[in-house]
Amino acid sequence: MQGAREGVVATAEMALPTDAACDVADAGLVALCRTGDREAFGRLVALHEGMVLNLSARLLGDSEEARDVAQEVFLQIYKSLHRFEGRSSLRTWIYRIVVNHCRNRQRWWRRRRRAESVPLDELAGADEARVNREATGNEGPFERCQRREMGERVTRALGLLSFEHRTVLLMREVEGLSCDEIAETLGLPTGTVKSRLSRARESLRCNLLPLMAERGQP
Repeated sequence: MQGAREGVVATAEMALPTDAACDVADAGLVALCRTGDREAFGRLVALHEGMVLNLSARLLGDSEEARDVAQEVFLQIYKSLHRFEGRSSLRTWIYRIVVNHCRNRQRWWRRRRRAESVPLDELAGADEARVNREATGNEGPFERCQRREMGERVTRALGLLSFEHRTVLLMREVEGLSCDEIAETLGLPTGTVKSRLSRARESLRCNLLPLMAERGQP
């Protein structure tokens, strides 16, 4: 399961910064945005767009749909920012919007009997370069190939999870949220989040077994 966990992290395009400095920057940008400062809103988008695109793509399994959802998310943020009361961090509020939009998009697919999503098979150019620099380090070609293949298998295995299980797993393992933060984002008891997370990890492990066997790996 450790390899699967590393693979989940390896498939991430760009994680949202989580330190206190980011929260301070958010507070300042929100204040400026509320005055109608468009440049400040542009900086806010630039700060969070990586997370929004990454999480949307992983939840939906479709890069084109993720781009559409990201536009909808930031449009809602722009219209609703005056209602953000600061009871939670801005990033938690944005996570909630992303999850809700992705859930609604999946329901839209089901109503139209869409059988399956198109797999996400490539990263955006800038993010790919960043991942290559940060994730591979001093790895040689063989190690990079192994990491890429593992990421592809984990992406396929994630696509087999339910939306609810995929959500908690990505928010915990990729975005780095605590169970309490996930519970606040999703409006669930912390115990429910922990239960879903445990089941998601087990389901991912079971989904990975046949995929790993394709290449004869243990």
